[in-house]
Amino acid sequence: MAAFALAGALAAGGVDEVFGPVPSPRQLRWQAHEQCMFIHFGVNTFTGAEWGQGKESPAIFDPKELDCRQWVRVAREAGFKGIVITAKHHDGFCLWPSPLTEHSVKAAPWRGGSGDVLRELSAACREAGMGFGVYLSPWDRNNPKYGTGAEYNDYFAAQLRDVLTNYGPVFEVWFDGACGEGPDGHRQEYDWKKFVAVVRECQPDAVIFSDAGPDIRWVGNERGIGCETNWCRLTLSDLFPGIAGRNDELCHGQCDGVDWIQAEADVSIRPGWFWRESESAQVKTPAELVRIWIESVGRGCNLLLNVPVDRRGLIGDADIASLRGFASAIAARTVRDVGSDAEVVVTATETIDTPSTTELRWKASVSPRLIRLEEFVQLGQRVEAFRLESLAADGSWRKLAHATTIGVRRILEVEPMPTRAIRIIVEKSRARARLSRVSVYE
Repeated sequence: MAAFALAGALAAGGVDEVFGPVPSPRQLRWQAHEQCMFIHFGVNTFTGAEWGQGKESPAIFDPKELDCRQWVRVAREAGFKGIVITAKHHDGFCLWPSPLTEHSVKAAPWRGGSGDVLRELSAACREAGMGFGVYLSPWDRNNPKYGTGAEYNDYFAAQLRDVLTNYGPVFEVWFDGACGEGPDGHRQEYDWKKFVAVVRECQPDAVIFSDAGPDIRWVGNERGIGCETNWCRLTLSDLFPGIAGRNDELCHGQCDGVDWIQAEADVSIRPGWFWRESESAQVKTPAELVRIWIESVGRGCNLLLNVPVDRRGLIGDADIASLRGFASAIAARTVRDVGSDAEVVVTATETIDTPSTTELRWKASVSPRLIRLEEFVQLGQRVEAFRLESLAADGSWRKLAHATTIGVRRILEVEPMPTRAIRIIVEKSRARARLSRVSVYE
């Protein structure tokens, strides 16, 4: 991190007041994770389906070699800070012995009917200092109460409470807006206010994900790609989970939104979300994962990479090999931050219409490859456009990159060329720009 960090940036232009919405403490904690692992696992793992019908027999669920410590070990080695597990998918099968339904692991042969995936995973995460998160689909194709209105909403709220009070701290609760037919063909109108209230009561430090937050939003695609322009702002009163036709807006955010809602970019390491042997030769390569990282984490999103568990209850060798290659590639790109060796000069301006400049100068030549910028978002997101320039040997400034928003973070790949100075020129900002970090990686 460049030495000036927050103090120098503020000292150059005085102390600002907050501009627009700002992140809550739980959002700031989640933001620092940057990348987490999604694990899709359940009866679909044994049927090969993506969406189960709800009629699958629990007898097929028997991962004889299940080892949650292996999952956590793989995740940590790949640089992930948390794991979100599909505690219940649309088929309604519960990975914990829910007292509210028989359609769960207690009816499976695994562990003699005494198994509890959530218990084992939450314990493994705590041991490793890793975040534990849960996905519970509100759609339930098995339960006869689905489609009854208030009765089913009470049932789902009770399921949430069961999970959120029995497995220790939860860092993220993941919802989608899936709302299909139930066993009798009826659809359900979800009581999202009730569901959110249960999460807030039971796990007040957990962020809640859905298309419409209320803490973090979907990026609008399942390719793990954030938008070039990414505002961490939405007006939530205009959105709801499962909303259709506004994916582009979810990706870009709203520059005038009144709520702070950062994007999460989800993608699977395989073509599907659940494990299938036929896809073991189609695992994304390390190079593909690096590109996703640049276009998600590097564009101010958090990355949620799905790595499905196989029928043994383990992460497969092909997935592990790709993750190791990905982690090595990121480490090689960020092994040394020469920004900390630079002399930093900040030229702030009193008006937002005049460009402000942050210049980093070195005594010896450096060759930047990645440049990471962060705004001090505790004061709000401000920058609308900026450019990076490099000092050439002849004394002229040459453009390295041009981009729009910075926000939580912006990581840009640039063509390496020897230089003794680079500068960040904020061309347009909604309030005076306030950078909190500049990292320059050779």
